[in-house]
Amino acid sequence: MPKNIVIRGHDLALTKQHRIAIAGVSAIGVAAVAFTAVSPSTQTVTTAAPASAAQVAYSNKPIQNVKGSVTDQLAGRNAKLDSAAAHQKADAAAHQKADAAAKKEAAEQHTAQNAASRSVQRVHAQQVSVRTYRNNLDGWIRQSLDIMRAKGIPGSYSGLHRNIMRESSGNPNAINNWDINAINGVPSKGLLQVIPPTFSAYHVKGTSWNIYNPVANITAAANYAAHRYGSIDNVNSAY
Repeated sequence: MPKNIVIRGHDLALTKQHRIAIAGVSAIGVAAVAFTAVSPSTQTVTTAAPASAAQVAYSNKPIQNVKGSVTDQLAGRNAKLDSAAAHQKADAAAHQKADAAAKKEAAEQHTAQNAASRSVQRVHAQQVSVRTYRNNLDGWIRQSLDIMRAKGIPGSYSGLHRNIMRESSGNPNAINNWDINAINGVPSKGLLQVIPPTFSAYHVKGTSWNIYNPVANITAAANYAAHRYGSIDNVNSAY
């Protein structure tokens, strides 16, 4: 065995150069340890980058779905707006149609009222324009002449008056009981001395059926004279 070697204190003392060398080695070791410790973390960060990119790429799909959902919502909203506009248009058309019908009905009622008013006015005018006649020979002749004009029977005031005065002297109740007609049982009667068969045959509608009625007697006699002589004006004697 080797002998115990006694190392003196001054031999163990490191020189300045030795301490620097040792410190350098220690620093290298620490750096290596630090690199070894940090390296896995760095690798983790490096490998994390693709994962982050994958997450971003994956998040694009929900964004597309949100866009489609918004588009669908807008489309639905537009459809509702179009439907509301169509309803409003239909309501407006219905209102216009109803207004047109109401205006037409009001116009028809107005026209009917005006027509009724005009009819009433005409009736009133006719009533006002109804002619009155005096109850004497002049009035009877004038009334007969108006009827004759309405019926198209010719004759004049002078022709009627002349024959009346010759036949009855203006007496509406005159009767001939002595001539041939009386002998035959059909005496002449009235203002123009008309026999009953002639009065019935030439009676003018709208006048009395009483042979003694002045207007009826004059008008029937004038109608007979118009058929036989052309006009009562052409009669100057018994007829």
